[in-house]
Amino acid sequence: MALPALATVDELAAWMQREPAELPEGAALVLDTASAIVRSEARQRFTRGTSTVALSPREQVVTLPQRPVVSVELVHAGGRELRPDEYRVWRDELWLAAEFGSVVVTYSHGYAEVPAPVRAIVLTLAGRVLTNPSDLRQESVGSVSVTYAAETIGASLAPIERDQLARYRPRAAVVQLGKGRPW
Repeated sequence: MALPALATVDELAAWMQREPAELPEGAALVLDTASAIVRSEARQRFTRGTSTVALSPREQVVTLPQRPVVSVELVHAGGRELRPDEYRVWRDELWLAAEFGSVVVTYSHGYAEVPAPVRAIVLTLAGRVLTNPSDLRQESVGSVSVTYAAETIGASLAPIERDQLARYRPRAAVVQLGKGRPW
């Protein structure tokens, strides 16, 4: 199933200060591609959805990869479905009441609306691609010369955009001493 773009053609037109009809026919494709690049860098879907994942607990805690976690529908471990009193959800973590080798979790996740910084990165990347579709470094016509920044060449993220998306990436496991169980 293809995920929806993280911004609309109308938003892209407004971002580029143009009318939607002025954008090329491929604007929706560019938004889809820019959205896929942003999702890949952040390792997040951002839009609401449901996932089923198989994970290995670390000290009876499983970190769910897609955030934010909206709800947990099903936890399967030890050859059976766990009852809700056998686990707790805290932020993006699932705390288990007992030790299990692996768990399968079905859960809902994602934002009600795409976060503004994420939408801005998608729109900026799509705008760069539409502004410089031939990936030119420099072009001259008569006495007019235009030089594009290196970041405008190709459908790739600038370092600052990668840094901004880093906050959405799943975190590495961190062991916190003295952290009690939620029950």
